Amino acid sequence: MIARAAAILRVLKDERSGLSLGQIATRADLPRSTVQRITGALAAERFIIQDPRGGGIRLGPELGAFAEAANFNIAERCRAILNDVTRDTGETTDLAVLRNGGMIFLDQVPGLHRLRTVSSVGDVFPLTTTANGLACLAIMPGDEAQEVILQEQAGKDIAQIQDRLDEIRSTGLAYDREEHTPGISAIGFAFRDLSGSYHAISVPVPSTRFDENAPRMELALRRAEARVTAEFGLRP
Repeated sequence: MIARAAAILRVLKDERSGLSLGQIATRADLPRSTVQRITGALAAERFIIQDPRGGGIRLGPELGAFAEAANFNIAERCRAILNDVTRDTGETTDLAVLRNGGMIFLDQVPGLHRLRTVSSVGDVFPLTTTANGLACLAIMPGDEAQEVILQEQAGKDIAQIQDRLDEIRSTGLAYDREEHTPGISAIGFAFRDLSGSYHAISVPVPSTRFDENAPRMELALRRAEARVTAEFGLRP
């Protein structure tokens, strides 16, 4: 029962406008009668709702509350790691989560330099021009990553981005050299939490000291990635 409910929720996760019972049954590979019974139970708990615009069944507000709680939990658990990266590099360290096609900042430890980068918690950055976004794209299944890239880079040649993702997959680290913000460069890595959400830890710095500090930042981030995997059991 739980596995089938999870399969239905995963199908709905990628369809924000909603699906019919028949569509859910087809995509989850379940009998329609089973889907009808399970969706009834999920609706009673507000895990799913009927889309008010008539688009079908979609995820409900109760799951949003769980997502917010999970975000807080991840931020709390990663705080010590962010502190250590900033201590080892002297630079600002960010934690972000992928939500609705953008990287949302969950937490930040400010750097120790007078000249430092600062972003506000809740800020939303794109994926294809940021270190944290590219890192997340690189650990996605290829077809999922391509769909996101096409949405963000509509009408543009995406071959170059695909080549960069291949490089990130081989090295484990993503780089932004003033692609998102002039004068600021960054390095980051991504991981998935136990619910499957994509997160990234990144270090943005003024470009004037990026090359000099890059080896130190790379080492600190690789240590952070090992800790995320070992301490939390999260998938890199």
